[in-house]
Amino acid sequence: MRAAAASAIRRLLPRYSISSGGGLHRHSQSQNQSGYCFNPHWDYTNRLARPRALLDFSPCHPRWSSPSSPRSVASPQFFCSLSGTEEEEAVVLDMDAGTVRCAANHAPLSPISFIERAAAVYGARPAVVYGDRRHTWAETRGRCLRVAAALATRFGIARGDVVAVLSPNVPAMYELHFAVPMAGAVLCTLNTRHDAAMVSVLLKHSGAKVFLVESNLLDVGRAAMKRLAESNSAAALPVLLTISDDTDSDDYEDLVRNGPARFDIRWPADELDPIALNYTSGTTSRPKGVVYSHRGAYLNTIATVLAYDITAMPTYLWTVPMFHCNGWNLPWGVAMQGGTNVCLRHFTGEVIFDSITRHGVTHMGGAPTVLNMMANARTATAERKPLPWPVRVMTGGAPPPPRVLFAVEELGFVVYQIYGLTETYGPATVCTWMPEWDALPAEERARLKARQGFHHVAMQDVDVMNPSTMESVPHDGQTVGEVMFRGNTVMSGYYKDLKATKESMAGGWLHTGDLAVRHPDGYIQIKDRAKDIIISGGENISSIEVESVIFSHPAVLEAAVVARPDHHWGETPCAFVKLKDGASATEAEIINFCREKLPHYMAPKTVVFEDLPKTSTGKTQKFVLRDKARAMGSLTKVACSSKM
Repeated sequence: MRAAAASAIRRLLPRYSISSGGGLHRHSQSQNQSGYCFNPHWDYTNRLARPRALLDFSPCHPRWSSPSSPRSVASPQFFCSLSGTEEEEAVVLDMDAGTVRCAANHAPLSPISFIERAAAVYGARPAVVYGDRRHTWAETRGRCLRVAAALATRFGIARGDVVAVLSPNVPAMYELHFAVPMAGAVLCTLNTRHDAAMVSVLLKHSGAKVFLVESNLLDVGRAAMKRLAESNSAAALPVLLTISDDTDSDDYEDLVRNGPARFDIRWPADELDPIALNYTSGTTSRPKGVVYSHRGAYLNTIATVLAYDITAMPTYLWTVPMFHCNGWNLPWGVAMQGGTNVCLRHFTGEVIFDSITRHGVTHMGGAPTVLNMMANARTATAERKPLPWPVRVMTGGAPPPPRVLFAVEELGFVVYQIYGLTETYGPATVCTWMPEWDALPAEERARLKARQGFHHVAMQDVDVMNPSTMESVPHDGQTVGEVMFRGNTVMSGYYKDLKATKESMAGGWLHTGDLAVRHPDGYIQIKDRAKDIIISGGENISSIEVESVIFSHPAVLEAAVVARPDHHWGETPCAFVKLKDGASATEAEIINFCREKLPHYMAPKTVVFEDLPKTSTGKTQKFVLRDKARAMGSLTKVACSSKM
């Protein structure tokens, strides 16, 4: 009976791996020769790690072998549905208790369900606003379905194939968050600040079958395709499609117009199937691809909506790039609540304020850079009138400077401090605000709001631990440890990098590399970034990668890069350089040299020529350089006054 049960479970929970041609695909039944022993551990099939079954059917499992079990439990098995038809199969979970799993009580969790409900409940209400364009939820759902149908029928997109997108926050970028998974495919949104060299690397690594590029980024997209063709002639290139505001010459709108009106949504066969592939900048020479599952995206969306107090029918202003952790899950979250998405190709502080009043915006988000932009916009125009209604702003990446926090709160914004990383689907903690803190002095409120808080409701746990002993640090606000997560909203793994996946989850926790303390009330607070990550405008910059480019300059002997505080960007790279004897170079020369080899935002904004401080073993003392960079103050000089 056990063998029969295991065979049934193997049919119910298909395994997936990366095929040689790219994409994540199901193993055929003939490929599964592992017998009936299913353990609740990682199955590192091929190159992608993912959990196998949730139940253990091995003879050694206590459920089967314990002689002290109070009652016998029948092994799970399939049976015909209670209606008597042969079309539906179910699994007996416990024969004595009479519990089963079947279509009536189980469906794979997926964010696709949010737009299906939105179209039914809020069908006539506005879903997407972009300039003069308006689409209701019923129309948006129909557009997504036709794009999904076109991807499947015209371009042969199959389950597990990757569809890449390089686009700002225009309606097509929003719709693709539903259309691609509707086709059973995996959405890969690329950073619009990447250059052609980086984009070509990501297209090759992802194995994308279709590449959609917004018209203003078409030069980068075409150059990336050219590089890909030159470096990888044996592999098929992705199909390049354009996204444009000119609907007459827009490949995307052609998919909407000509896509089949009827298409059966390819719901995930397993809620752990991949829904998105997001690349993150780390300390490696190239970013890592983080795999999101339908289940994780669904749960993190709900958690983000709750943490952010997004009630029914909000109006959300898109100032968070949708390529950042799928817009912090809010393409799906706004659909979940039947809200209105106000899309912006680009924005300034004044555009933000105009959009708020024009569209009745209730929620928005962004890095502290965006908050600073808003504060300075109103300072420059001397208009410091509060907003006509509160606007909730979710910010993360780094705590906003107190002066910026005071300024935006004075204008009527309610700031939510969150923390997370690509590997946690974006938001993972929230600084839950206690009402009694409202009466505290402004400086104390800013200190409390700068903390990263606790894990949200979909994350099992967050801790600050000694990575060597895996013991929790004391809640004293002083002892530094590494932030670690575990739970349902941790990534499935790094794409095609099993070694990195296993290392990142060693000991049953996701190791973030971020250093923090835990306060007596349990709230965590980030103190530093391990391995010297610089966060500029919400982007992670690897100091090691920048240093390697500087080292390649013929006049440079030594180099070290640290973060310099910046009122606008949060941080910018600051390079300390020692030149070779007899060599010469200027600050502008070093900066331009880096800009030729790196995306411009990664190039240093400051270069200091001096000997580098060293330890007795010859290591550069970066903490000394960080102190020097902090003492320089902000490179961007702005004025921002506020009442204290």
